[in-house]
Amino acid sequence: MVCPICQKRKAKRYCPARVENICSVCCGTEREVSIDCPSDCAYLVASREYDDERRVIDWKKVPFPEVRIPGRFAHDHGELVAALTHTLLLFARDHRALVDSDAVAVLQTLAETYRTLSSGLYYERPPDYALQRELYEALKAALEEFKKREQNKVGVTSTRESEIRDALVLLTQVGATRTNGRPKGRAFLDFLRSHFLPEEIGKPESKIILAP
Repeated sequence: MVCPICQKRKAKRYCPARVENICSVCCGTEREVSIDCPSDCAYLVASREYDDERRVIDWKKVPFPEVRIPGRFAHDHGELVAALTHTLLLFARDHRALVDSDAVAVLQTLAETYRTLSSGLYYERPPDYALQRELYEALKAALEEFKKREQNKVGVTSTRESEIRDALVLLTQVGATRTNGRPKGRAFLDFLRSHFLPEEIGKPESKIILAP
């Protein structure tokens, strides 16, 4: 059987996304490019493990390169990070079209908004792309709900705008260093899912390890 993609090589590898056999070369070159791979595909999982072992981070190319969030931040602000991650994962679950590049772009844009807020100014420029704008609004609403719950619980909102900014910067940087840059890539989103079992998503007691 000839590979239906290249029409040249033998189709020996089953592709769960296309529900047919393709050749190993097309599997490698078209994976998360033209093929919308499911997260549990064995070949996708193996390729990500390979990438992780050889990952070299150039911090000059990471968003907010001048900012390095302390390693304990996610632990000390677990509820805040969990609230953002919870919202992002639920949105991704309900919007299959969302990919890593969308998530990182939205997190970076929202981080920029809170960076101006923490400096005493207000400047907001939501994304133009409809899917990204919807996620942007969902994350903003989640942050407002988080602050409301916090106020109802202790009588005052103790989380500062600068802490929200840092949480968003952290997630942006994790996303930028975890994604593989492929058009249909979801390595970052799947990385987050691996730290939150379905029944634990968003719970404060979840163990969050988000170091890039």
